[in-house]
Amino acid sequence: MRLLLLLSLFICSATYAQIKEMDTIFLEQLMRSKPALFNPILQNRDSFRLQIMYTQIDRDKKNRPSFTDFGFHLNENEYFYPASTVKMPVAFLALEKLSKAKRAGVPIDINTTIITDSIDMIKHINKIQDSVPNRSTIERFIKQIFLVSDNDAFNRLYEYLGQEYIQQKLTQKSYPDAIIRHRLSVSRTEEQNRRTHSVTFLTNTGGYLTSQPPAFSKAIFPSFQTRLGKGYYAGNQLVNEPFVFDDKNRVYLKDFHRMLQTVIMPDAFPAKQRFDFTKEDYNFLYRWMSAFPSESESPKYDTSKVGDASAKFLFYGAAKGRAPKHIRIFNKIGGAYGFLTDVCYFVDFEKKIEFFLSATILCNSDGVFNDDKYDYDAIGYPFLKNLGQLIYEHEVQRKKKRLPDLSRYKIDY
Repeated sequence: MRLLLLLSLFICSATYAQIKEMDTIFLEQLMRSKPALFNPILQNRDSFRLQIMYTQIDRDKKNRPSFTDFGFHLNENEYFYPASTVKMPVAFLALEKLSKAKRAGVPIDINTTIITDSIDMIKHINKIQDSVPNRSTIERFIKQIFLVSDNDAFNRLYEYLGQEYIQQKLTQKSYPDAIIRHRLSVSRTEEQNRRTHSVTFLTNTGGYLTSQPPAFSKAIFPSFQTRLGKGYYAGNQLVNEPFVFDDKNRVYLKDFHRMLQTVIMPDAFPAKQRFDFTKEDYNFLYRWMSAFPSESESPKYDTSKVGDASAKFLFYGAAKGRAPKHIRIFNKIGGAYGFLTDVCYFVDFEKKIEFFLSATILCNSDGVFNDDKYDYDAIGYPFLKNLGQLIYEHEVQRKKKRLPDLSRYKIDY
């Protein structure tokens, strides 16, 4: 019996990717090979609070991946504000919760109308029709999150999940230090962020399907203290004290990086670390994590204002205009308080290139927060663009025993 158990464990673990000990030297050496682009950043790495994680992917005869991780200045004690990057795990958890409910027999799916915020919203039931293009659904919220990083879409999913549920599920998936405790772009007290309103699912003609009651979170979060800068604005008033981040969201860069890996290559990780998705769920995520706003019909975006690469910092630097279709970036960006972050899986279908890359940088040279005077254009976007292209150029030159079969990620947009 013991032999059979050991054999079973070996067979199961054989599907998991091999992950070598992280190299902490290579990335600095690579950046130093282009001093004009990277020396100013490297010489001030501490003030930029720069962190990078890069994963090379090699495939075996059965196309199974093995990972080689490279880190630069990774430090769990060096806080960065994750901003909209927290929308990625929340989108994953919302899709997982909905998908599991559907499989359990609850008559809802990603296209089911969802009403949140208050019972007063029920007054609008009779106005809901299937033909209404702006109907609220989990599908629409997740699209908006990955296409244009919509804050309201995140807040609607936060209502659906609740603060305590988010913490419990991320802890179960091996991210016990992840803290997602507040909504985005709206001012709420700690108690208000612990409260979520009732959520009701309706038929496309306004009929009742199911609902969940209001909730109050009893989550106990890991404590941390972070004070940054020399001042901040409270309304129109400058306060000459460091800005306090103690009550903000926090997720380590390596955890964001691993979350994305478990979705892009789930078979490389133990089941307890994965999100519980069906094949259709994965295909839905792959499409909208990599699609351009111009490829969305609902919601539809004005492409003269929203470029293909506006939410693709690594490699494009949030450039405007069109982007090549054979290159796809499955990612989530974040930007606030001077911090810029991007977590991505990069694919070039023509050259058979793939890699994971995550980075965060603080662009706030005056040390004042909430003044809307950040160095995104001068420092942040150019750095992330140059970093993504540096890694891409390295991957073009890197010799591989086998080219990957990337058909799993090839999508008809």
